[in-house]
Amino acid sequence: MTEFFASSRGFVVLLLLFAIGAAGSLLFNKNDRQANYWSNLFACAGSLWGMFVAIGALVAPEPVAFTLGFSPFSLLRFSFLLDRLAAFFLFVISLIAFFCSIYAIDYVKHYYGKYGIGTLGFFYNIFIAGMLLVASAANGLFFLVAWEIMSVASFFLVIHDRDEQENIRAGLLYLIMTHLGTAFIIAAFLLLYRSTGSFDFSAIQSGGAAISPVVKNAVFVLSLIGFGTKAGIIPLHVWLPAAHPAAPSHISGLMSGVMIKTGIYMMIRVFLDLLAPFPLWWGVVLLIAGAVSALLGVLYALAEHDIKKLLAYHSIENIGIILLGLGSALTFLSLQLPTLALLGLVASLFHTLNHATFKSLLFLGAGAVINQTHTRNMEELGGLIRLMPQTALLFLTGSMAISALPPFNGFFSEWLTFQSLFQGIAATDSRTIWVFVIAAGSLAFTGGLALACFVKAFGAVFLARPRSNEAQHAREPSFFMLAGMWPLAALSLLFGIVSGYVANILQDVAGTLSVFQGFPSPFLLAETGRISAGGFSFVSPPVVFLLLLIALFAVFTAFNFLFFKKQKTTFGPTWDCGADLTPRMEITSTGFARSIILIFKGIMKPTMLKSVECRDGETRYLPKSREIRLGISNIYDTCLYKPAQDLALRFSLYARKMQSGLINMYILYILAALLGALYFSL
Repeated sequence: MTEFFASSRGFVVLLLLFAIGAAGSLLFNKNDRQANYWSNLFACAGSLWGMFVAIGALVAPEPVAFTLGFSPFSLLRFSFLLDRLAAFFLFVISLIAFFCSIYAIDYVKHYYGKYGIGTLGFFYNIFIAGMLLVASAANGLFFLVAWEIMSVASFFLVIHDRDEQENIRAGLLYLIMTHLGTAFIIAAFLLLYRSTGSFDFSAIQSGGAAISPVVKNAVFVLSLIGFGTKAGIIPLHVWLPAAHPAAPSHISGLMSGVMIKTGIYMMIRVFLDLLAPFPLWWGVVLLIAGAVSALLGVLYALAEHDIKKLLAYHSIENIGIILLGLGSALTFLSLQLPTLALLGLVASLFHTLNHATFKSLLFLGAGAVINQTHTRNMEELGGLIRLMPQTALLFLTGSMAISALPPFNGFFSEWLTFQSLFQGIAATDSRTIWVFVIAAGSLAFTGGLALACFVKAFGAVFLARPRSNEAQHAREPSFFMLAGMWPLAALSLLFGIVSGYVANILQDVAGTLSVFQGFPSPFLLAETGRISAGGFSFVSPPVVFLLLLIALFAVFTAFNFLFFKKQKTTFGPTWDCGADLTPRMEITSTGFARSIILIFKGIMKPTMLKSVECRDGETRYLPKSREIRLGISNIYDTCLYKPAQDLALRFSLYARKMQSGLINMYILYILAALLGALYFSL
């Protein structure tokens, strides 16, 4: 049975399910209810089938490669490769898409009568299919087609709520940035084609000896910019905090949980599978990029009061953590330490899986809150734990997982990342040891700030008293929305408890890459249920889980049967200093984050806006009301994108002088362009 799924026929069925879902959504475009159920049920079916295809490819003894159809262009082949790396990403995409589609059945109902649900369902199915094609493409040109399908479909999903001009601007920014990244990717594949004469990944891999070091370095830089733009690496991240909040919440969960990971997948595919061997500085660059993205991502998340923007910045942080594992893998391979490199890559893949589960859970939980309160501003929320207890528990689960608290999955993948960095400190010389020291320090700092950030987020949204009328009347979301979140919460815990077994599976996935063939495993036996970092250290997730259960039981027993057994509890009014207690007296998210932001004011450049309203005839020292807003300067726009925009504008004004209006001059330009193209094609 697994042979059928991991075959061309099984993959065709997978694509047909999403094609039928997309076409049927347009067919029922005038009936929102039918379009909703049609699109999401076929998306669920396609995602479930995609998991079976991925599992079939994972257990297959050899990679599954096939070509579908006939292309009229000799360089474009609809060829697919389902090796274990591709199968792993197919599984992650399908897993998250399945639960997001269940959630969407009830979530999109608030769009009924406002926007066409059929159009939303069409682009939703195309978007998921595009991501699956990206992960399975085995030809450079076909990959670019799939990449464009994924990007354009996600653009239309971002601007679905098009009555808000902010959403339109976010979508346009995303479209510009993603196509800028695509331009760099095209340049990288053209360089590879010039050296190997083919766009097929297998031909590029076998012809790697013909690629000069200069071309390899150029391809690395171009690919890092192109795929890094999609992944959201700082400073290429500017589209991400704008686009993710603008999209519907189940789309945000997919974009943050899996779409940005397609950039990580292609980095692994190009750097490790196609371009090996490579110089040491590649890994160093990835380590630095990961450290910067992780630390700055969490700092900017801490300053945010828009709950979806906060989660979007945390996606940048976690992409940075993934890059720390990938960067250590490249560095170790350059230093001829393949066993440690495998450890780093497994840490990267494990955090890819874990981030997909808890980040999609958090976005779905945020969507449930926004759907009830109609605001993303955490300053207007509060007290929702009494009104939405299940959502609060689910959001707390995701918060603990992303904060790397045991026994949840985020702890163990970050533990593995730490071990790979510590191994780098112990096993490398003075050329690279300082990079590993900085990366490990950045990861430790990031973990502490992430915990503080989600204390702020959970406290501001769910604790204390409601700070708006909408928050006072919130209620638990409907069945399908909860049904989409509960399994993700369970997986966040389950992947933590069975981390040893998951790590062994990921070791098999990573070990199939050609650069790791014939080297020993860095882990101990799966039967022990523990993770071992090459004998350097180990942890047993089941034991950690059991110890935590014992500790919780001991605390519960002590408080309920020892300390308070003979005490009588009485309830009375809280002392309020003679004034009525109001939500204005609560600690807000601004107040919570202010001290930390001021510590990093040299980096974040905080701004403060004061507004004072005075009574008639009174001074500002006795105001009627006072309002203080704390903001953060966008240093990327100020220092990078605005100067680049001004330079492009000046160049455009200069180039406009070439428009003389003379046909003879235009023919001369065309002739010069043709001569240049002929020269470089030789």
